[in-house]
Amino acid sequence: MDKLGSIFELREMLRQLERDVGLGELSRTERDVLLAAHSICKRPGDVISSEQIRNHTLVQSVAQATFYRAIRTLLGHGLLERAAETKARSYVVRSDLIGKNPQELQ
Repeated sequence: MDKLGSIFELREMLRQLERDVGLGELSRTERDVLLAAHSICKRPGDVISSEQIRNHTLVQSVAQATFYRAIRTLLGHGLLERAAETKARSYVVRSDLIGKNPQELQ
């Protein structure tokens, strides 16, 4: 198999896995923001800042307005939530909701 064929197969497997866990309806940027946020967390429930997410290699090249739109969408789906008793732009990743029916998230 040629290199492009291998890349295609890997990308197709990844897209299928993303659909299987309920991330298929998110845009690429929304998925990247969620994955970046999740990778920063050491433990479930960790509080992370938008600046930490913004500096992650997955989203560094995303325009600022697009980044914050993705954050709002993830908040709307319940996949991110604002951290309680912290300053603005601090979040908790709700990875426990991954794989739930989209209607269950709202």
